[in-house]
Amino acid sequence: MAYLPIGDYGIIGDMRTCALVGKNGSIDWMCYPRFDSPSVFAKTLDDEIGGHFQIHPVHTLTNSKQFYWPETNVLVTRFVCEEGVGEVRDFMTLDRDDDDHQTRVVRQVVCVRDEMNFQLACHPAFDYARGSHEITLSENGAVFEGGDGLRLSLSSPVSLEQSDAGVVATFRLKQGETLTFCFQESQSECAPPHTDQEGQLQFEDTVRYWRQWLAQCTYTGRWRGEVHRSALALKLLTYKPTGAIVAAPTMGLPEQIGGERNWDYRYVWIRDAAFTLYGLMRVGFTEEAGAFMNWLYARTQEENGSEGPLQPLYTIDGETEIAEIELDHLKGYRESKPVRLGNAAHEQFQLDMYGALMDAVYLHNKHGQQVSYDFYTYLRPILDWVCDNWQRKDDGIWESRDEPQNHVYSRLMCWVALDRGLRLADKRSFPAPRERWIKNRDAIYEEVQAQGYDEQIQAFTQAYDNPSLDASALIMPLVFFMAPSDPRMINTIEAMRRHPENGGLTEDSLVYRYNPDDSPDGLRGTEGSFNMCTFWLVEAMTRAGRNDPAYMNEARLMFERMLGYANHLGLYAEETGDRGEALGNFPQAFTHLSLISAAFNLNRYLDS
Repeated sequence: MAYLPIGDYGIIGDMRTCALVGKNGSIDWMCYPRFDSPSVFAKTLDDEIGGHFQIHPVHTLTNSKQFYWPETNVLVTRFVCEEGVGEVRDFMTLDRDDDDHQTRVVRQVVCVRDEMNFQLACHPAFDYARGSHEITLSENGAVFEGGDGLRLSLSSPVSLEQSDAGVVATFRLKQGETLTFCFQESQSECAPPHTDQEGQLQFEDTVRYWRQWLAQCTYTGRWRGEVHRSALALKLLTYKPTGAIVAAPTMGLPEQIGGERNWDYRYVWIRDAAFTLYGLMRVGFTEEAGAFMNWLYARTQEENGSEGPLQPLYTIDGETEIAEIELDHLKGYRESKPVRLGNAAHEQFQLDMYGALMDAVYLHNKHGQQVSYDFYTYLRPILDWVCDNWQRKDDGIWESRDEPQNHVYSRLMCWVALDRGLRLADKRSFPAPRERWIKNRDAIYEEVQAQGYDEQIQAFTQAYDNPSLDASALIMPLVFFMAPSDPRMINTIEAMRRHPENGGLTEDSLVYRYNPDDSPDGLRGTEGSFNMCTFWLVEAMTRAGRNDPAYMNEARLMFERMLGYANHLGLYAEETGDRGEALGNFPQAFTHLSLISAAFNLNRYLDS
């Protein structure tokens, strides 16, 4: 069996977990019942034992197409054959009563034209394909009972037959006929299959939910469709019970085919905080921004008084233990090993996250709900800790597995932490050791200007005494550390816009994070361009081009070229490869957040 390209997938979900559905009608990745639960389908990580759930025509395809039902996360995979046209409509139901919510994958098979034969194959592989399971068939479908006590059922309106560790079926539909299959947890026997009316009601309820939610979006600019799709994708990456937003719903998808840069992204990074809050609030999703702020508040409360205030990432419900292990029994996507479960970055020392945290708090206080005094009392010791520790070397934003350095971005974000703390204290008249915070904030600024800018290459660099470029410096004008048109900032932008062969980071409008050859990160191999960084460059150029039409036009051209690198559904993986292919975990929240921010600001400046 072959692996689909990473970009050949769509995503469905219910704000508890997600599933990747390929253009071939196969669910090749799903964890149950949460984002960070063990996988049930993981063909993306091993095409032989990973497990999948496919529904597709028996006939030879002349064409296939995948799209979302307008303004929703209901995914349609359309198959065109000489014998007829059929569709599989995939979605997860969204119960109004959160306390009784149960993840339920609904797959509706529709014959649109003429008559068609379809084939179904459901082969779960419990616990990342490490566990076995028993199958019980009945007139209602099949129950799969894993050794860990998880019992999942497939309710089927057609008779199923056991095949090895799964079930199969073949059925025929005439034009206008629909069958509904339901995959969900089962306490005992398999539930009866949905009638046509029940299936249609669930479809309509799900469509209505997504359209009502998207109606809150306040963005009406030039790239409305792209912003809407990004917002819908971000909503799918939200864990509703806690308000957390995962970096991506997948693990192990490589940044280089056959390489070792394969990570587990099903967790919540503190550094995503400011980008999340800014992106959501800018387009009207204040409820989601508030829920994520509550998650951040809980982390500061729990960590109050500890030796190190926060760790870089947490589980979706705030747990701190995320041990990293290698799943040697899995081949990895197209032989990309190792497949890592968990993420050792939670043990790293990263200073930049405190700036992200304080920027998020400041933005929410300004545009959302005012910060409570209790929350502030948990933030104040963090800022005092930053004053004591900002001069330490750290592992940096890119979580290098090499030696710690004096990263420029980390220093920059320590400046942001103290600057936003001071602004917040002044805005709310909170008590604060202002003299100490100002002294350290100003010391950081002068140090970054003196040691972070390399006069020879005329740009801000990755670290002190390290003349390598790093795309994270593009954040400087976005957080008001540098004026967008400051000569040093313009020089940095121009240095990064050069082709990598000429010492830059940009190729065909695609921006790399850094050059691993110039700045080793402790890992073998290379990677693709980093999609988020491309949108950062767009926004930095947008701000710099406010009074320069030529610069503004270049920013718009780069942005619209980048839109062309989305997949067929408007979704982005973490990176883009040399041939325009999607690389890394998919879809990535950071990319879609930076798209929203770039679209908002570019549209605003073009209008003005």
